[in-house]
Amino acid sequence: MTWLNMFDRVSWREFSRIDAIFLSSVVSILALGIVMVSSASISVSESIHGHPYFFMIRQTLYLVLGLVFGWVLLSLPTSQLQKWGILMMGLSLILLILVLVLGIGKSVNGSRRWINLVVFNLQASEVAKVCMVVYMSGYLVRRADRVREGWIGFFLPLCLCSVFLLFLLLEPDFGASVVLLGTVMVLLFLGGAPLYQFLLLMVGAVSMLGVVAISESYRLKRLMNFIDPWADPFNEGYQLSQALIAYGRGEWFGLGLGNSVQKLSYLPEAHTDFVFSIWVEETGMMGGLLLIFLFAVMVGRAFKIGRKAMTLSRPFAAYMCFGFAILILAQVIINIGVNTGFLPTKGLTLPLISYGGSSLIITLGSLFVVARVDVENRRAEKELGVTDANLESDSQEKERAE
Repeated sequence: MTWLNMFDRVSWREFSRIDAIFLSSVVSILALGIVMVSSASISVSESIHGHPYFFMIRQTLYLVLGLVFGWVLLSLPTSQLQKWGILMMGLSLILLILVLVLGIGKSVNGSRRWINLVVFNLQASEVAKVCMVVYMSGYLVRRADRVREGWIGFFLPLCLCSVFLLFLLLEPDFGASVVLLGTVMVLLFLGGAPLYQFLLLMVGAVSMLGVVAISESYRLKRLMNFIDPWADPFNEGYQLSQALIAYGRGEWFGLGLGNSVQKLSYLPEAHTDFVFSIWVEETGMMGGLLLIFLFAVMVGRAFKIGRKAMTLSRPFAAYMCFGFAILILAQVIINIGVNTGFLPTKGLTLPLISYGGSSLIITLGSLFVVARVDVENRRAEKELGVTDANLESDSQEKERAE
């Protein structure tokens, strides 16, 4: 028996039947991402590399790698991922440790978050987040009764999560810590944790993150500057004030693709963390709302695929869909919140849009896993001889009975 026996190829016929709305939203966001990286990075690419499309070409390469990686995951049964959950957690923890080792971890802008893999820089936190979702999905299946009935089953995954948070904060990566902890909390709630436990955890988590936020002077400055960036628009509030100028210039319908002024070395990180500001400057408020709508559709369909898996008695697959959807939703909310000044500045990319190999490849991989769940749902429906209408009716009857 070889490692090839672990895979279960998805036929083109099955692929063509994957949720069309889900696939369309993913493809649309990916296309907009390539366009925006190309537009937003022209100035910085020209100044650093002497070629206006250096970052666009790299992003296209990352997209190809992500599609190849995703296609491999599409051929991998979710039952295999369930077996690997604990192993994946161990490997991701090793990566978080290695990234802090001198000579292995790569430091950028004062943060040590990357491991140089030659082709691209692997961000350990991106791997840790998806591995945490896979592990938590398996844990909620294995320890369902303990999570719903006692404190031990509720707190054990939080203890493991706290270890990950420690290493993330040492990098430091406060934004990834918030996303990771929030995802674990929501998955525990969806797994049936009592409401009072969830509320106590939420209060404790908010208190802990609040202490961490004010424990470092640079974090405290970010908190103060996001409240009023115009108080220091040429120093600590520079990035946010330039982002807000981009929104003002974009108005309702934008300046047109390629016509942004803020990307001309005015707005730092225009092609990464603040790419949404450039998008709105060039396409206006309507373009921004369109992108938010596409993300909402993609996340909503992922939740729908997960709900169908749950009705088919496939809880592990369902929790994975929920977890990946929550990860993407949290990053979108935080990134856009930072870009618009509703949240303090955090180093979180906009999934599938911002420049970066790790984020694009890992996010694409998680979305292909969701597509795999949809394929397995359809296979299960065929075996059981049921339809969506039957499943919905059974689900409603079950909810009424409960």
